Amino acid sequence: MKGLKYNIVIVGVPGESNETQSGIHELVEQFAQVCQPIEDTIYVFVDAKTGAHYCECHINGKNLLKLSTTDVPLDPDEQAEYRANREIVEDDVAFEQMKLDAKDGRTFSNIVAEFDTSYNPEYPIKIIGGQHRYAAIKEATKRAAVHHSTKMYFGLNKEQRLDVQLISNTNIAASTDLYDRLQETANGPELRKWCQEVGFLDPEKDFSAKRQRSSPITVRAARSFILNFYLGKKTDPNNFENIDTNPILCRTGKPDPDWDKLRRENANIWPDEGLKDAAAEFVHLDRAQRAAIQKAYAQSSEAPLVFAEKAINFAIMTAWAYVAGILQSNATRLERHYSLKDAKGKDALNAEAMAKGRHKSDPENYRGLGTRNDAKERGRCVELFYLQAESAKGITPAVINAAIKRHYTKQAKLEQLKAEKKV
Repeated sequence: MKGLKYNIVIVGVPGESNETQSGIHELVEQFAQVCQPIEDTIYVFVDAKTGAHYCECHINGKNLLKLSTTDVPLDPDEQAEYRANREIVEDDVAFEQMKLDAKDGRTFSNIVAEFDTSYNPEYPIKIIGGQHRYAAIKEATKRAAVHHSTKMYFGLNKEQRLDVQLISNTNIAASTDLYDRLQETANGPELRKWCQEVGFLDPEKDFSAKRQRSSPITVRAARSFILNFYLGKKTDPNNFENIDTNPILCRTGKPDPDWDKLRRENANIWPDEGLKDAAAEFVHLDRAQRAAIQKAYAQSSEAPLVFAEKAINFAIMTAWAYVAGILQSNATRLERHYSLKDAKGKDALNAEAMAKGRHKSDPENYRGLGTRNDAKERGRCVELFYLQAESAKGITPAVINAAIKRHYTKQAKLEQLKAEKKV
C-alpha cells in the first residue's frame, strides 16, 4: 500500500482568494487520505468558465466501490429526493460490453465524481458521470483491484454542480429531456411540485429523462402546456379569425427564452387556480382516452393501442391548453371544452376519425390529424378544439374537416393582411 503523504498543488486562477484555495486544499487533503489515489502529487485545476476545482487521478477499484454512490441529488439541501444521474440503460449493447470488459480487468476512465462529505458521509465519492462504467465495475467485483481514472471535483456550489452534471451526461445517447430535467431542477422545485399537485406527475415522482410511451411527463411537455395556456389567455377571442393562433412548443436540450421569460414575469403561475383546473381537466381527458382505448383493445386486439397516447401528442396537448386559456373568459364554452372527456360510446378524442382527417395538400405519408408536432399541426388542432367548444358536438368527422378548412382559411387571411401592410 502506498504511503499517505501527498503533495497537493493548486493551479489556481488570477484573483482567487487565499481563503478559497485553503478550503479546497483542506478538502483535497481529506480526499487523499480517505480515497488513497495512486498519484503522490495531486494537481488541482480550476475550470475557468465556472470556477470549479477538480483533479484527475487513479483510484483502486475496491476503494472506489467502497466509498462511492450514484445516488446523487443535484440540490442536496432543498431537493434531496430527486436525482441528477440519468437512468442506467440495462439492455444497451454498449453497457453489456462494458460489463464483459470489466470482468476481464478493463481499466476505465472518465468517471466523474464529487468528493463531498456534507451529506451521506459514508459514501464521500458522489458519482456524477460515467455511472454505466461504475455499474460495470461494481458487477466485476473480482477484478475490482484495477485502478480507474477519475475526474474528482471539490467544493461545488449548485450552479457548478449543474454544469458538471450536464457536461458529464452530454453524449450521443443522452436525451435532451434529461438536460431539461436537470435545468429545471436547478431552477427550483416549483414546476415539479405543481405537476405532482395537478396530476401530471405521481406523488414524489420526477420528470422523465426520455420521452417514451407510458413514461412520466417530460419537462418540455409541462412547460409547453403552461406556456400555451397563458398565450391563449392573451388572445382576443373577438379577433380569433384574424390572428395567428399557432401554439408554441418549448425548446428542448437548451435554454428556452420563452419559458424563462414567463417564469420571470409571472410570479403567480403556481397558485393560479385557472391553470390548475385546466391541468387537472387535461389529466382527466388523458385518463379517459387511455381507458377507452384499453377497453376497446381488451374487446378486440385489432384496436390500435397507439390511440391511447393521443392526448399527450404535443400538437394535441399544446392546442388543448391554448384553447383552455382563450376560453377562460367564456365559462359556457370552457365547460364544453372540459367536458370533452365525458364522450359517450367512443374515445374522447375520436382518434380513429382524427386519423382520417387530412387536407388535399397533405403528403401521402401523413397519418391524420394529431399525429405530428409541427406548427401547422398545432394550428389545426387549435381550430379543432375551438370549434368543438362552439358546437358542443364533440370531435366528429364533420368537426375535424371543418377545423382543417378553417385553419387554411385563416392562414390565407393572415397572408392577405401581411401583404396589404406592404401596400
